[in-house]
Amino acid sequence: MQKRLHIYYTGSVQGVGFRFTVERTANSLGLFGWVKNLGDGRVEAVVEGEEPALESFRQKILDIFDGYIRQVKSGLGEATGEFGSFDIRF
Repeated sequence: MQKRLHIYYTGSVQGVGFRFTVERTANSLGLFGWVKNLGDGRVEAVVEGEEPALESFRQKILDIFDGYIRQVKSGLGEATGEFGSFDIRF
């Protein structure tokens, strides 16, 4: 079943290749959505796909950026199917 994961990352998550790593990780897992920097220093991501792939994505990002992420706020809901790819938004 397709789900949507909406995540906010707080910490030293801008200027360290975070968005590009999120994009590469999402694409490698067949996920759809987007990631973008926010003006307050956080990074926001909306990711859709199968629940096991979403959990793998969440864990991989935490593992890769272990020393950079201070806080993660996320919510899981129903996927909308509106995305055809995973992109970095500016």
